[in-house]
Amino acid sequence: MFEQRVQRSSFQSAFNLLELSYHATVRNIRKSHGNAIIGLLMSLVQTVILVAVFYVMFSILGLRGSAIRGDFLLYIMSGVFLFLTHNKAVSAVMGSEGPTSAMMLHAPMNTTISIVSSALATLYIQTLALIVVLFVYHVGFNRIELFQPVPGFGMFLLAWFSGCAVGMVLLALKPWFPAFVGVVMQIYTRANMVASGKMFVANTLPGYMLAMFDWNPLFHCIDQARGFIFINYNPHYSSISYPMILSVTLIVIGLMGEFYTRKHASASWSAGK
Repeated sequence: MFEQRVQRSSFQSAFNLLELSYHATVRNIRKSHGNAIIGLLMSLVQTVILVAVFYVMFSILGLRGSAIRGDFLLYIMSGVFLFLTHNKAVSAVMGSEGPTSAMMLHAPMNTTISIVSSALATLYIQTLALIVVLFVYHVGFNRIELFQPVPGFGMFLLAWFSGCAVGMVLLALKPWFPAFVGVVMQIYTRANMVASGKMFVANTLPGYMLAMFDWNPLFHCIDQARGFIFINYNPHYSSISYPMILSVTLIVIGLMGEFYTRKHASASWSAGK
């Protein structure tokens, strides 16, 4: 009631927002584990286990011939990294603190900072895991040669961004239909085990099967990423524009829904948590 309001310029407001986002991101990174090194190792172990599982599965089922000509482990990792980043971005944004959270009682904090910090924390951890795994594989096992590494990393970022977009829509719906949204997220993340296309390439699919996968933005991101990583693969049935346009559309819808939800927030929503 007796707080003195200080007028800030646009630059000061932007800088204050960035500073708050940075501290909230650090808090989100350390929330899963107090030791940052242990948190990174847990993410690395998860990635390595998933790569090993797919390597064994491809070898046992005799599917190595369907992969792109080139480094077979790099082919698997190109799908696994984008798959994990997309799904973790969905979970992180959907699980970010809402308007009734105790953190929102602190004046500088708001839901925008909570959403941005959750998304950036996921991107930070997954990028570190990507760099460490590729470095260890390059130095200790096999020399890696990427055809176009910068656009390939761009597809990694697009997979993260599309995951944030899907998470934004689920976040806006969560206070109204918490059980339903939880089921939808579980179905979506589990369906991505197959629907993401990390186990095959779009060029090898018949037309009737493409219709089962081309709705998924992650499918396009992985297929385009492999086109940039491998010189022997040129994707014909996926695009960069589709996941980009869809992600921006979902972000706008999610922000509109989150704004409406915030205006109608009730403390009773979090009473049972």
